[in-house]
Amino acid sequence: MYDIAVIGGGPAGLSAAAQGRARGRSVLVVSGDIRDNPLYKTERIDNYLGFYNVTGARLLDQFRYHARRMGVEEKEGRVLNIMPMSGTFYLSIGSDMEQARAVVLATGVVRSAKYPGEEAHLGAGVSYCATCDGMLYRGKEIAVVGLTAGAPAEANWLREIGCKVTYVGPGQPDGLRPDILTVKAGKVEILGEQKVEGLRAGSAVIPCEGVFILRSSMAPTDLLPGLELEGNYLKVDRNMATNIPGVFAAGDCTGLPLQVSKAVGEGQVAGHRAAEYLEHLDQQV
Repeated sequence: MYDIAVIGGGPAGLSAAAQGRARGRSVLVVSGDIRDNPLYKTERIDNYLGFYNVTGARLLDQFRYHARRMGVEEKEGRVLNIMPMSGTFYLSIGSDMEQARAVVLATGVVRSAKYPGEEAHLGAGVSYCATCDGMLYRGKEIAVVGLTAGAPAEANWLREIGCKVTYVGPGQPDGLRPDILTVKAGKVEILGEQKVEGLRAGSAVIPCEGVFILRSSMAPTDLLPGLELEGNYLKVDRNMATNIPGVFAAGDCTGLPLQVSKAVGEGQVAGHRAAEYLEHLDQQV
């Protein structure tokens, strides 16, 4: 079990993780492929103090190097849900499970809204995890909606285990197996009554029994139901604490401005307060 689990490997998450380690706590950072991070794709940054005219990729590499030198542990994957039970938070990460005593949400802004029919078909053909549910669809027609750099690899794996795969995405994917059909579309709709029966992608209708939607991250309120919002963002106090004890948040998910310096500062506070929260719990034992 870790003391602190940080969801998100951007500036806020890495800042929180480094601060947690500075307070002597074990810290795990869970994040998706670095290539999906918006900062990584930024060509020039001039307003982060000490790093004039730097690329986002270089800045993020420096943050990751710093966190690693501090002893922060990393795990690549998507957190599917967070379950609080008896003072412990259980994190479902693909087919794996991790435990932590406190959580920092640094998920950024989810840039892909839910698709029509997605919510209605959760558990009835819609999945967010290829390794979790792929075996259920061996020999069946499925659609993969790829929104991450790692999505083609997951689609390839689904094909390798025997699924009949159609890959849907806004652009041309790299590294996709030649026996996987591709459909270029930015908007999709999941079709079916009680269960998934197909996917509308642009002007095409793809018959399928399962739809795997592969986003870089999920909305925090989907990960942990009960979190309070303020507008479209997580509601936090000056300590970056949410309404759920032991859960803190930092960065773009807490609101404007969406700036690196703001994210780093909030991450520092969140990591500091998460460590203090654990110190308080330890004193009560």
